[in-house]
Amino acid sequence: GWAAWGMFCHEVACWTMFGHGGLMIDRQADRVCVGVVEINDGPLFPEKELGWMLYEGFEGQGYATEAAAVLRDWAFAELRLPTLVSYFDPNNAKSIAVATRLGGVRDDAAPRQDPEDLVFRYKP
Repeated sequence: GWAAWGMFCHEVACWTMFGHGGLMIDRQADRVCVGVVEINDGPLFPEKELGWMLYEGFEGQGYATEAAAVLRDWAFAELRLPTLVSYFDPNNAKSIAVATRLGGVRDDAAPRQDPEDLVFRYKP
């Protein structure tokens, strides 16, 4: 209910206000939606965040890495962003592995909303 509405409004606001936001990840073979990749911004994010979420059953197949790499490269080339970050729960080994494959480097000095989060930084 309310949480889904809030996430939807956040996505619309990001595209309208910042020129970036979330995209659905569709599997090319059959056009099944497997998750979301996004560049978040706004009051909940100290810096522009490259984020992803896969739906249950689609993890571990490379979808997050492929989609996040394309969105990261687009953001650096088209938006000319100097940096992006990703925030993770320290126990989220799968997303930390994706961030590492994307060239992310752990940045313990980066600001974060949740002091427990790990931050990985990407540069062009």
